[in-house]
Amino acid sequence: MKLTAYVEDGYDLDIRPARPNRAWLDTYGDGYAYGCLPMVMANQLGWEICTPTGFTVVWNGGGNRDSLAVIADETDIARTISHFGAGIFTFSFPAVFRTEPGFDLMIQGPPNNPVRGATPFSGLVETDWVLTSPAIHWQITEPDRAVRFRKGDAMAQIFPVRRGDAEAFEPEIRSVSDEPEIAAYMEQWYAQRRAFNAALKDPESEERRMKWPGHYRRGTDIFDKKASPETHRTRLRMPQFEDRRRSEPDN
Repeated sequence: MKLTAYVEDGYDLDIRPARPNRAWLDTYGDGYAYGCLPMVMANQLGWEICTPTGFTVVWNGGGNRDSLAVIADETDIARTISHFGAGIFTFSFPAVFRTEPGFDLMIQGPPNNPVRGATPFSGLVETDWVLTSPAIHWQITEPDRAVRFRKGDAMAQIFPVRRGDAEAFEPEIRSVSDEPEIAAYMEQWYAQRRAFNAALKDPESEERRMKWPGHYRRGTDIFDKKASPETHRTRLRMPQFEDRRRSEPDN
């Protein structure tokens, strides 16, 4: 399947496969949080779009567009403006994205990557027919705080979503007690988890060395029996965007 970015002439698009690492994860408990596989997998889902220049955003708490200032390091390539007011700034992409029929493009901030003083908004775009360049919006949450973004920082993360898939599910709620096998398993899981967490307090314990039980990563149940299907993954390998632009014509 194809995902194509038609980049505006004279511009570059800094886009790369989404990365698993986060600065706060590197420093938190010597990488302890990297043991949370669901979080690390979410970090890698899709592609990151990065800012071509560093910039600083300051909001004075007002509601109009002039209440927010964007100071870019290189104004000639800046793509960030105050458009809506309410402390919101817009980072526009110099590209039109096209997906195959029936696919939308999810546009969100990089997951699990908090920025003090700012929060990203998310959008879902029907990129199989729309021919305008998308953008991501961020809102400054603390007045009079200078929020800094460096050149190359990931401002957005994108990935295709098949239209209608989520709506096709038939969600329902049941009691755990309706399934005795699940109820018994959960009781055992809670007991093992309490014991594991208690053992973490002992610096000489095997649990302290392991940091995480690791059953989910290994694809096993709590009895270390294989439980996951063959499609179980512990990392994603998103492909690079291949540059197929024609060379600039000679003058």
